[in-house]
Amino acid sequence: MLYPEIVIAGCGNPLFADDGFGPAVVEELQKHTLPDNVTVIDAGLGGPHFIFTLLNPEVTKKLVIIDIADFGAEPGSIAKFRVEDLPPGSYRDAHSWDLTEPLQRIKDLIDITVIGCQPGRVTDPEMEIGLSDEVSHAIPKTVRFVLETIGVDYGTTIKCLQEDSQPGGGAETCSSPGKS
Repeated sequence: MLYPEIVIAGCGNPLFADDGFGPAVVEELQKHTLPDNVTVIDAGLGGPHFIFTLLNPEVTKKLVIIDIADFGAEPGSIAKFRVEDLPPGSYRDAHSWDLTEPLQRIKDLIDITVIGCQPGRVTDPEMEIGLSDEVSHAIPKTVRFVLETIGVDYGTTIKCLQEDSQPGGGAETCSSPGKS
């Protein structure tokens, strides 16, 4: 499918500690079987610009962006934002390009949700691989938020995430069609 109906994009760079949150959530989402109309992508560091190439307002109905966001909460806290909630200049990529303006231009054509996680530490420009414990613990909750946002069965997802954390359970249990 050239242009998907739903795009889920994890933005960030795992080389800079908690900035790797978006890609880590995408990695977990890819363990689940999702509907054919959903594309999940690790959009990386340049992701906010790259994702615009995946969107066609005639086909794409929903965009979910997963990224870190400093909203003054405790590290690992999750918040959903609408484009209207993002003041001009508040959402920038690593090159300081303002992303709120292009999102503003398409918000009336595509339903956009930004799921942000309050980082504990971002080490840019120094490299440090690995999420803080607080941000790492926010991944399952974020997966549930994303699946709820796109309308995937929430109860089954919770059960699968619980099975994944049990000895003997795993992603295979939940990603196989027909199992609950």
